Amino acid sequence: MAKIMTGKVISTKMQDTIVVEVTRFVPHPLYKKLMKRSKHFKVALNGHELIVGKRVKIVETKPVAKGKYFKVMEVIAEEHEKPTVKKVKSEESVEVKAKTVKSTKKEVKG
Repeated sequence: MAKIMTGKVISTKMQDTIVVEVTRFVPHPLYKKLMKRSKHFKVALNGHELIVGKRVKIVETKPVAKGKYFKVMEVIAEEHEKPTVKKVKSEESVEVKAKTVKSTKKEVKG
């Protein structure tokens, strides 16, 4: 049974090889607090086009090179493509807010 792990691509500088960081949480032996442990694995590409930040699933295989024992099984998602919401203020809303601030100041003085 081959090991299957998920991790994040941290380097694509080598030819036909990427470096994947696999993070796991291990309880402390005495205090039982979860500690974050990570390890870097060299992974064979198998024709996938990957960039830094993508999440991938890797599977153990026979040795491809001296330090390369894994290959890319599938691409899960990209870290940098998380949806972001931006609030854009229109000029009208800014003017309305300015008028309400001025009117409340006048009421407090009077």
